[in-house]
Amino acid sequence: MKKGIHPNYQDCSIKCACGNVIKTRSTVKELHVEICSSCHPFFTGKRKLIDSSGRVEKFKKKYNVK
Repeated sequence: MKKGIHPNYQDCSIKCACGNVIKTRSTVKELHVEICSSCHPFFTGKRKLIDSSGRVEKFKKKYNVK
């Protein structure tokens, strides 16, 4: 590999708004994120289920689509 053209790969800490800190390696020293895998509703199982029954039928009825 050529010298001097690649970014410096260093230890990185990713800090979430919930307070979780994840240690990894990256080209930046520190990252701040709003949501992580420990507070995201998909991974925690606390997601809200939206009742979408009748939406397609309502659309078809409104626009007279068959």
